[in-house]
Amino acid sequence: MPGVPSALHAARRAVGEMLDPQGLTLVACSGGADSLALAAVASWHHQRASGPLAQARVGGVVVDHHLHPNSVEVSGRAVSQLRNLGLEPVRIYSATVDPDSPLGPEAAARTGRYQAFRKAMADHGVTRIMLAHTKDDQVEQVLLGLARGSGTRSLAGIPPVRGPFRRPLLDLSRADTEAICRHYQLDWWEDPANADPRHLRSKIRTQILPSLERELSGSIRESLARTAKIAAADADYLEAQAKEVFPLLLEDPDSTGTLRLKLKELRAKPPAIRRRVIALAVAAAGGANPSFERISAAEKLVMGSRSAGPVEMEGHIRIHRGARQTPDYGKLVIVPPSG
Repeated sequence: MPGVPSALHAARRAVGEMLDPQGLTLVACSGGADSLALAAVASWHHQRASGPLAQARVGGVVVDHHLHPNSVEVSGRAVSQLRNLGLEPVRIYSATVDPDSPLGPEAAARTGRYQAFRKAMADHGVTRIMLAHTKDDQVEQVLLGLARGSGTRSLAGIPPVRGPFRRPLLDLSRADTEAICRHYQLDWWEDPANADPRHLRSKIRTQILPSLERELSGSIRESLARTAKIAAADADYLEAQAKEVFPLLLEDPDSTGTLRLKLKELRAKPPAIRRRVIALAVAAAGGANPSFERISAAEKLVMGSRSAGPVEMEGHIRIHRGARQTPDYGKLVIVPPSG
């Protein structure tokens, strides 16, 4: 067996911190190096069954997107290796991928994959599932956020914990996971889509990042991963501040669910807080997370643009400024779809 990789102990520590200590945790596995390495490390804890993790159990879920002609064979090989590692239960789930999705093939596959994850969790009664995103994925996500101009939360990249999903390998590189697979003598699959420059993430991986390393700095990946951690801490703080401010500015909704924010007080808040409060109000009214362009338009109403609105937000939410000689004067009014 190959020598112990330097990243293995860090991986074991990170995985151990995210396992459910009292029950079953599912590991999502594609058959690639990252997810097989995660499964092997999780299995190590499962087999030791000692200390705080004595009750921890580990199972596996393999999602077949049916996008590759050999997908059945790839999924079967992944299941076999997971069972050889001692994971139980292990099941294959099919992902429904809409080929005509306006969001594109990558987003459609992701949507189908997460639907399969949630079905697996419901079937097995588990509260958490581990995903094998690495530092390389994080770096790619930061570059995608920069390209979209989506703000601090987007630059924060992939969170280690979001709802039931746990990502313990974000401090490991893809080279680290391959070394762990070699240590456990695992045979991983290379998805050809990962090298297809028609997909934006693959283009970043195969062309843009190597170019940045050549032209800017060989340590660009570390710098971008560090940026994600800094941005995540900043975004967490700003969002916590906005959540404290929001109820102080909010009047009780009426019978239609219409929300009203105190305009003068909202104007006095810093832009970073003001925009987040508007986004919270849209969500509270039943809308989707607003884009930067929609938030900017709503912020112009807050700051007293000549127009009083309305501004249409995602989820058919409308925002307008209360008119003079009405009870809503001095308020920002957020109207739900039925209002």
